[in-house]
Amino acid sequence: MMNLKEISKKIIKGDFSSLLNFGNGNKNVHPTEVAKMLGAVPTDTALEAFSSLPTNTQTKVFPYADILLQKRIIKTLTKSRAAFILNELSSDDRITFYSSLKGIERSTSLELLSEKNKDSVHDILGYPDNSVARLINTEFATIDTEITIGEASEHLRRNHKDTETANVIYVVDKEGKLIDDIPMRRFVLNDPTKKIADILDGFCVSLKMTDTKEDAVAKFKEYDRVVLPVTNAENTLLGVLTVDDVLDAAEQRDTKEIQNFGGVEGLDYPYVKTTFFSLIKKRATWLVVLFVGEMLTATAMGYFDAEISKAVVLALFVPLIISSGGNSGSQAATLIIRAMALKELTIKDWWFVMRREILSGLTLGFILGTIGFIRIVVWQSLHFYDYGQYWFLLALTIFFSLIGIVMWGTLSGSMIPIVLKKCKVDPATSSAPLVATLVDVTGLVIYFTIAAFILKGTIL
Repeated sequence: MMNLKEISKKIIKGDFSSLLNFGNGNKNVHPTEVAKMLGAVPTDTALEAFSSLPTNTQTKVFPYADILLQKRIIKTLTKSRAAFILNELSSDDRITFYSSLKGIERSTSLELLSEKNKDSVHDILGYPDNSVARLINTEFATIDTEITIGEASEHLRRNHKDTETANVIYVVDKEGKLIDDIPMRRFVLNDPTKKIADILDGFCVSLKMTDTKEDAVAKFKEYDRVVLPVTNAENTLLGVLTVDDVLDAAEQRDTKEIQNFGGVEGLDYPYVKTTFFSLIKKRATWLVVLFVGEMLTATAMGYFDAEISKAVVLALFVPLIISSGGNSGSQAATLIIRAMALKELTIKDWWFVMRREILSGLTLGFILGTIGFIRIVVWQSLHFYDYGQYWFLLALTIFFSLIGIVMWGTLSGSMIPIVLKKCKVDPATSSAPLVATLVDVTGLVIYFTIAAFILKGTIL
């Protein structure tokens, strides 16, 4: 049998004959591998290749394709074929697809769904984008407490499909309210004549429809579950959330935060799938903001033009000073944003963070200031550079400036994310470049103010 690389080469050449075998006895190939193969060839070729797959294989491969290819597939297929695929999707995959659509595109695609699926999608899309509701699978297995394990097994065989959500069975009352959950292993390892009520442990972890995706990640991590039930405010079971969907959501969130922290707007699609002009647009916005911010650096230096003209030696240390402040600020921002994302810190911990970062900033500033002081002393003593007769005062200026600037950078970098969180803004937007830019400007003011105080009456 040909491997996927060989099949990919044939596909690129326009030979789709090998795809006809997928889904017809070719059990060694997982749908995700086929989707990965389609994502590696040009889009037009991938569309032709997808159309060549057996119908039952198309429905299995579609959920694993990237969202951009999914949209193109639905637009390319006939209405009847597109409707078949969308209606056959699991409810969570269907919601993921429709969540990516906007406006008329969403309205048109909704018309392809059956009334039942359309109503379900409408209900779910009414919840916020970051809510657990956007990830749930509405296909789950339920039983009541009064039957035996054997009767429950027979009921499940007759009424439920073999899906990933069937690994856990949910016990509900007559009104559909969640009572407990039972892992499938408990069915297998207990006597079939036992009542369901006899094997309940009375402990059931659940999520609410309005919980955030971050809440879901934390709960899966805390309780080591692979699937969790999702209920409404009345404890009625509405769906289940599987760990694979949570991992996908966590990956998307982390990717966006990393991009934001690097001074880039979050990309809508993977880097390799993002068009050139979209990439420029995403990057240009922040670059312009940061560039305008850096202009204030020139303004600050212009304000101290007299001091610089009198003591040109001060300009030698400007890169050293502003980079130290920016680096310390970026470090602090990174630590605090990550700690907040992991729920190790909340905005209520601002005083703890401030005290800790002030002390950290003083200590780090002292370390860097000492190194800067020693550097000037050594260079002057070994005649590597002549800093003039007031070199000792210059060394003190660098020493105290670094303490002040590093402390300010650390404090700013730690407080900005907390302030943004308080204002209900994503802390990740306090990107490393943004913090560095703010600290650059204020760092120059601190540096030249300390220089004016220490060197007054000498070279100033």
